Amino acid sequence: MFSLCTSLVLHYLCPIMRKILIITILIITCVNSFAQTMMQSQYGTSASGMSSDRFDRNGNPIDTTAVVDASTVPVGLSSWTIDERFGNRIQVPVDTLQFGFQNSNDNGGPTGHFTHLGNLGSPRISHVFFERKETTQEFFTDPYSFSYDTPGTVKYTNTKSPFTNLTYYKLGSSRRAEEQFKAYFAVNVNKRLGFGFDIDYIYGRGQYLNQSTAQFNGNLFTYYHGDKYEMHFNFINNNYKVTENGGIADDRYITHPLEMADGKRVYKSYEIQTNLQDIWNKNTGYHAFLSHRYNLGFYKDESSENDTIVKEVFVPVTSFIHTVKVDMNTRRYISQNDKQNREYFQNNYLGNDSTDMTKYMSVKNTVGISLREGFNKWAKAGLTAFVSFEHRRFSMTDSINGTPGQFMRDYKENTLSVGGQLIKSQGKTIHYDVLGEVAVLGEDIGQFNIEGKGDLNFRLFNDTVRLDANAYIKNIKPTFYYRHFHSKHYWWDNDLSMITRTKLEGKLSIDRWRTQLQAGVENITNYTYLDNTSVGYTSSNDAGTKTYKNDVAVRQNAGNIQVFSAKLRQDFKLGILHLDNEVVYQKSSNSTILPLPDLVLYHNLYIRAGLAKKVLTVELGADVRYFTQYYAPDYAPAIGQFYLQNPETRYKLGGYPLVNGYLNIHLKRTRIFVMMYNLVQGTGERSYIFAPHYPLNPRAFKFGISWNFFD
Repeated sequence: MFSLCTSLVLHYLCPIMRKILIITILIITCVNSFAQTMMQSQYGTSASGMSSDRFDRNGNPIDTTAVVDASTVPVGLSSWTIDERFGNRIQVPVDTLQFGFQNSNDNGGPTGHFTHLGNLGSPRISHVFFERKETTQEFFTDPYSFSYDTPGTVKYTNTKSPFTNLTYYKLGSSRRAEEQFKAYFAVNVNKRLGFGFDIDYIYGRGQYLNQSTAQFNGNLFTYYHGDKYEMHFNFINNNYKVTENGGIADDRYITHPLEMADGKRVYKSYEIQTNLQDIWNKNTGYHAFLSHRYNLGFYKDESSENDTIVKEVFVPVTSFIHTVKVDMNTRRYISQNDKQNREYFQNNYLGNDSTDMTKYMSVKNTVGISLREGFNKWAKAGLTAFVSFEHRRFSMTDSINGTPGQFMRDYKENTLSVGGQLIKSQGKTIHYDVLGEVAVLGEDIGQFNIEGKGDLNFRLFNDTVRLDANAYIKNIKPTFYYRHFHSKHYWWDNDLSMITRTKLEGKLSIDRWRTQLQAGVENITNYTYLDNTSVGYTSSNDAGTKTYKNDVAVRQNAGNIQVFSAKLRQDFKLGILHLDNEVVYQKSSNSTILPLPDLVLYHNLYIRAGLAKKVLTVELGADVRYFTQYYAPDYAPAIGQFYLQNPETRYKLGGYPLVNGYLNIHLKRTRIFVMMYNLVQGTGERSYIFAPHYPLNPRAFKFGISWNFFD
């Protein structure tokens, strides 16, 4: 079966994708064979991993409830991520891709919350303000949240047998296709030690000219969970190459296509002229992360209520924690058309030089001591104290005697901070996590962060109701690239004030009713943003026509801005008929500098049926994503960031229902979907532009397939 499916997929892959897939399969096969041999030598050759006394390969009793469908994922498989401060494990559900697989590689997000530039892997920004992440020191990779890995997003897996997942997606024809290939592998050497890797490759020629993306992301991970010593390590490599086209030359190619051809013909998407060509943004990033701790404690005998076997377990009392994180990023902006640069951009600080480059490096060490929760009946919560030291170095072009040039200058920053955490994670009724941190020395002195979250679980209407709450108050120094940035087209050095953010949010979840209700409010003082400062002029060749040369500047709003948001998630079921709904309402008190759509909607109507004794599950339906019109953020190709529209030419976008029809099939270890993307396009409604001058992909066929492999 696998050989047949692989052959069919290889036939339709582009040559590059084909090579990557073949190499990956060979690597996984070799590693898997080695792991199998090693495990068989220790535990026997039982395909199920069980010996005659129903113990697994690692000597643990088999938990048959760990996975509902053992044909989908291995029995006992568990996954988690880690927080980057202390290395604590955060359990995450095992993603079987059984439902919603058709939305798993949508650049707009599974419920369509993101504005993006159309092509797969292109930069994006959320319509929903509360889902926007704070700007980081890795400024240039922030818009690539679709595929960008960080140490905190790496998924670790504990598995009783080697586990492999291969996934492939494709949209459109071979000429303009978008493709993504992903491979995940995890294996345990024994019950304490495991390792694996994750590969994600994206290549999109793009449905429009000069918008291709090529991205390769990979990570290696390992962990060790002993009684006294625990360790997590991962290494990540991110590579992004994006061709920048500045958007299409005239929106009427999409909104009123007949006007652009005098009614004689309709342009294909790849025939539409774009504003820029021969421009690329390249980002190369490396992350290395190590978290380890040594536990002091004692051993005690323990047995369950229905088990007469007494086993010895270790109870940690105190932990000594150390984490180290190393981040490196190199960003290159390449523009080879000097005439184009003079016509499109207001400034050309580097003259005819075709490339400008910035580099970023950070090393952060955190040490802490923790009094663990639950080591006796009086220890109702855990308490941690920590100290962090971070060294940052930035390199970029600078001026020589007042004349901008390609001389590289280093900027170094150091900061020392202290903090503490109070956490309760055990028990069934109430949990909380309160953390505070303040910078006491260095560049960020005066910066502080106090945040807390908690949940309360109680019985109501014969069901468990969950109340979640989170809040924070932060005083944050703007990131380096808001304060200093020197490049070919943009140049600033700013003295900016601290940003103060205060937020309060709550959520009510009632599983029996399939209901989630969430609401919150945030106040921001000294909101910092990228402003459009394009310069208008009247062309001598076209009298009376005002055009603009592109420019960008950093601005701060000295007053307060409030954002209110409420979200309702309500799903309905009637037999095999399902209707999933999500409604987000939000309001900005200053829509001029922080524009937001009032409503963001997602609806998914489908039938779900189990066939062939529930071996085969089928979903057939259509979903729609919609947001009300607003002044959506523009995109600055020379910096790869979203910013405000030009106030003199701005226009509203939105009000377009993006409709996708799909068939989703789940057959044991295999997931398959076929989709017709953007069904409404071509039926009269043509305003499928979410970012100014960047249309979505026109109607196209899309499919995906995913396999799980294990013994």
